[in-house]
Amino acid sequence: MKNFMLSFAAGLLSLTLTAQNTTPVGTSKNWGSVDGISMIGLVQGPSSADAQLQVACVFEYTENDIHSAQALPANLNGLVHLDDALKGEFTKIRQSGQFKGHSLETILITPPTGSMSAKKLLLIGLGDRNNFTPELMTSVGEVAAREAMRLGVTNFAFASDLKDAGIDSPTALVAGNVVKGIVLANRSETYLKDHQLSHTKKLKKVYLLAGRSFFEVAGGGIQAAIAEVNRK
Repeated sequence: MKNFMLSFAAGLLSLTLTAQNTTPVGTSKNWGSVDGISMIGLVQGPSSADAQLQVACVFEYTENDIHSAQALPANLNGLVHLDDALKGEFTKIRQSGQFKGHSLETILITPPTGSMSAKKLLLIGLGDRNNFTPELMTSVGEVAAREAMRLGVTNFAFASDLKDAGIDSPTALVAGNVVKGIVLANRSETYLKDHQLSHTKKLKKVYLLAGRSFFEVAGGGIQAAIAEVNRK
C-alpha cells in the first residue's frame, strides 16, 4: 500500500510538472530581432497562424506517416490539423507524388478561402527522415526566407513539423538553425538591393511556431542564434 501511494504521488507530481511546463495555445513572445526582422515565438498550429505566408516542412511520404505511432497525437499534431483544414489534400498531394518532399524541394499552394489563416502555403521538403540532421534546417530557413521575399510578403510563419512527424530532434538547435538560415537569406537580399539587383519588400516579422511543450526550449535556441548572428 505504501509503495502504491508513493507511486501515485510521484505520478501526480509528474503531471503537475508537465502542466507547469506547458505553454498555452496562442502565447506569443518576441525573442529578439536581427537586421530589423522580429523573431516571434508563437504557440499555434500551421493552419491557424495569422501570417501572410505559412511555411511547413515535411519529410518524404511514408504510408500513414502523420498518423503513425511515432508521430504526435492528433490533438497536438499540427500536420494533422493542416490536413484536416485542407480536407485531406495535404496528404493526397504527397501520396500522389505531386510533392515528393525531397530535401529542399518546394511547392506553393493557395488554400481554399476560409480553410486556414494564411493565404499561401509553402511546403519545403526535408528528404528521407532516416537521414535527417539538424544542420539541414539552416538551408530550410534560408529557402523559406528567400521564397517569402520573392512572393513579396513582409511576414511569414514557419513550422518545422519535426515533432509532428515523430522525429526526436534537438528543439533548440533546430530553431536556432532556422533563424540562422533566415538571416543568411535576408543579408544576401540586402546585398542585392544595395547593388540595385533586387527590389523586394523588407521582411519584418517571422513567426516561429512551436508546440505547447517546446516553446521555451525553442525560444532558448532562437535567442542564442540571434545573439550569435548579431555579433557578425
